[in-house]
Amino acid sequence: MGFLLVIFIIIVVLALKTIKVVRQSEVYIIERLGKFHKVAEAGLTVIVPFIDTVRSVVSLKQQTMDIPPQGVITSDNVTITIDTVVFYKITDPARAVYEIQSLKKGIEYLSVTTIRDIVGKMELDQTFSSRDIINDKLRVILDEATDAWGCKIDRVEIKDITPPADIRDAMEKQMNAERNKRALILEAEAERQSAITLAEGRKQAAILDAEADRESRIRRATGEAEAIKQVADAKAQEIQRVYEAIKKSNPDEKLVQIKSLETLQEVAKGDANKIFIPFEATAALSGLGAVKDVMTETKKHKKSELEDL
Repeated sequence: MGFLLVIFIIIVVLALKTIKVVRQSEVYIIERLGKFHKVAEAGLTVIVPFIDTVRSVVSLKQQTMDIPPQGVITSDNVTITIDTVVFYKITDPARAVYEIQSLKKGIEYLSVTTIRDIVGKMELDQTFSSRDIINDKLRVILDEATDAWGCKIDRVEIKDITPPADIRDAMEKQMNAERNKRALILEAEAERQSAITLAEGRKQAAILDAEADRESRIRRATGEAEAIKQVADAKAQEIQRVYEAIKKSNPDEKLVQIKSLETLQEVAKGDANKIFIPFEATAALSGLGAVKDVMTETKKHKKSELEDL
């Protein structure tokens, strides 16, 4: 009974040594007698007990590495602290195990030296405004350097850039001054825009008033002209009616002249500034003038005869 128990224990140990279950997103580095034998992928794998051994378990997932904050001196001699994180993935597990003693230490040291080299060539202001450039340069350099280690650098991100306390105070004062400057500029611009708007309003109001006055004058002048025209038309119609009546009565020349003068008198009573005297009326006026002269001469002659007596 004891012998069977020993045999059972030996079988269980051999099974545990022989059968290996590799989880998803992981690989086993298998060595045979101290030499690389194979890479066991996810699933069930069988190895030779006491001859094959599992050297390392390598994760194929995306991995992150926080680089400890590093003090870096910029080109304008300002010491700043940079905190960085690296995203990487192992593409060749065997090389990641055999080409470098510690992949994480290698990435960390390489990141530190590269950051100091890149940021050391920049001024302080550039480091704040050029994070994307720094990230991209770091990624390219680290990816090229770690390619021999079976590793690919996907991304490098600068989490924080911390300048010295006195520099932060100076930057805050500069930022406050810049904010105050922008506020004053915006206020002045608002006042200028308000003044322009008011001036434009007054200008439009003056233009509208002038246009309204001009329109009023035009309409008033048009009305007066229409009234004058209507009066003139009425007088003309009256003259025409008189003319027609005289024509129908077959008058003599003296009667025509007298009627013309009467009509002329009526026309002169109108509001028009100018009147036009027909040629026949002027002839009548001439005749009346001659009659007046004759009567005047007759009166003078009679007066002289009375004085002689």
